[in-house]
Amino acid sequence: MKLTDQQVAHFHREGYLFLPELFTPAEVAVLREEAGRIYAEQRPEVWREKSGAPRTAFAAHLYNEAFRLLAAHPRMIAPVEQIFGEKLYMHQFKINAKSAFTGDVWQWHQDYGTWARDDGMPEPRAMNIAVYLDEVMSINGPLMLVPRSHTGGTLVATHDLRTTSYPLWVLDEATVTRLVEQGGIVTPTGKPGGLLMFHGNLVHGSAGNITPYPRKIVYLTLNAVSNYIRTPTRPEFIAHRDFTPIEPVADDALIRYARTYPAAAE
Repeated sequence: MKLTDQQVAHFHREGYLFLPELFTPAEVAVLREEAGRIYAEQRPEVWREKSGAPRTAFAAHLYNEAFRLLAAHPRMIAPVEQIFGEKLYMHQFKINAKSAFTGDVWQWHQDYGTWARDDGMPEPRAMNIAVYLDEVMSINGPLMLVPRSHTGGTLVATHDLRTTSYPLWVLDEATVTRLVEQGGIVTPTGKPGGLLMFHGNLVHGSAGNITPYPRKIVYLTLNAVSNYIRTPTRPEFIAHRDFTPIEPVADDALIRYARTYPAAAE
């Protein structure tokens, strides 16, 4: 797939781009089912809320076939290659959950702030590109983005080790207030299969989920090969050390896998 000139311009101006229902219901159904299986496992890659509910499953593309295909899917890879103008490698892969009733917050932050401080990434030439596995609504803890906040560079942040089960470099309230006064807040809501991409320095966060509606999103952190991390401090399943360029699979790879999936025969 190829982004239009208008889509590229929107990304550079606003810092994000949302493409609704880019993946089919059949593709999403397999990914959602496999995510549930992974969350049920007891393994170091699966991190949980303080309540015990799943929060993040790292590196699923290394131990699950459906997510391996997603990690190399051209609908995920091609837009970022187009923006960066070079080949990519997988810096991080995670499935984030906002469980019904118990999904916790993600504080206001910039992703590149963590990649730079914890992983030694030289420049913000990496970004998150996400696919929605559940419907993301205004009520179930959607991602909140501050448009155009990526233009301010990497901001001063503090390392929050207490608020949630996941350590994060977070922004203070005064900084967030100033940026929101300038750019506002948007919540890209959409049906399962929607795809969201946003700049590594775009300020974002999300509230807790106290509704009966879960919200799962798969994130690929795709980094330009020339921008590989220099001084990683986090486990390899969080910040990958394999800088091999990704070779995309066929566009119908997930569809073909879905046809072989046990649920497809029922």
